[in-house]
Amino acid sequence: MRDASVSSHVDLLMALLKISGMSGQERAVMTEIESLIKNAGISAEQICYDNAHVRAGFGEVGNLIVTLPGTVKAPRRLFMAHVDTVPLCVGAIPEIDGDYIISKSNQTALGGDDRSGAAVVLATLLRILKEQPAHPPLTFFWAIQEEIGLVGARFVDPEELKRPELCFNFDGGDPKSVIRGATGDTHMDIRVHGIASHAGAHPENGISAIVIASRAISQLQEEGWLGLIEKSNGTGTSNVGYIQGGAATNVVTDYLELRAEARSHDPEFRVEIVNTIQQAFVDAANSISNVSGEHGSTEFGSRNKYDAFALDESSPVVQSAMNAVTAEGLEVSTRISNGGLDANWMASHGFPTVTLGCGQEAIHTVNERLHIPSFEHTCNIAWRLATEIES
Repeated sequence: MRDASVSSHVDLLMALLKISGMSGQERAVMTEIESLIKNAGISAEQICYDNAHVRAGFGEVGNLIVTLPGTVKAPRRLFMAHVDTVPLCVGAIPEIDGDYIISKSNQTALGGDDRSGAAVVLATLLRILKEQPAHPPLTFFWAIQEEIGLVGARFVDPEELKRPELCFNFDGGDPKSVIRGATGDTHMDIRVHGIASHAGAHPENGISAIVIASRAISQLQEEGWLGLIEKSNGTGTSNVGYIQGGAATNVVTDYLELRAEARSHDPEFRVEIVNTIQQAFVDAANSISNVSGEHGSTEFGSRNKYDAFALDESSPVVQSAMNAVTAEGLEVSTRISNGGLDANWMASHGFPTVTLGCGQEAIHTVNERLHIPSFEHTCNIAWRLATEIES
């Protein structure tokens, strides 16, 4: 039998899980959150929808931001989570199964990523409005479009957040693990140009873009520049995740598009990975010729999706999070993530941000589930972070 506070938190989460809202289609879930906080006493003047979706060029609603003045003088703290889900969660019907929330259908994911975090942030605000404890200045931030590139955090107006000094992002699984840093990611667009010819009558006149790409990829794999990369001057990862091209089996393929990524905690080494991949495609194009001595060519473009960051374990925001986890009776640890987080862009905006898990398991799959005791631990941790005034 769960106590009333646990039941209310779970009920809140269940309500959010029932609302479909993949990236760019978050209006319905934002409307529900807005309705709940207005009913709890938040005025329209305290609610801000920014234009992050307009700046990104996609989506039906911007980030939802609520700010509260402090009842005590202390650094402002921010609590955030993203509200969008992956498409596999659309139509999910949540149900409780013991200590877990699962999707009723085996055809949909649950959406605990990141409705659980959104519920933690919402539960914290609602409880503050109800109990009126002493607290520092607070900002509550529900972000859009995390799943398609950390869009909400990237395009948020920093001034609307009121310059918080300690920021807490709720997203992930283990509430005991404080994520104090994350890798950086560079996206690559690669276009390979060959020469078309009839594959049966005159294959020697053609240059296959597929052969160029396969030679480049094979070289990168053999030299240790694909997948996990471990070199004397750095470590990282890379992946070619998308290949498209070709029209028919009787035509030597003259054009191919590829998309790839490079990740590393070291920005200079990430540049080296990107440059190595680019050079491999140039070399491959130059190494293949047709009967006339012609060669193919490549076009290459890259852009940083987000930069790496790492907070020192002694920094105030990391220490605050660790203290709150310990006070919850959990054995705390810190780590650096190899995936991107909204915290990456928050760090780029100048806001030191740690990320805490809230019970998510097997995300982005039909086996996704949410561990209720972990979720409840995170609700308690967030409450401590919002109300305990450190000397």
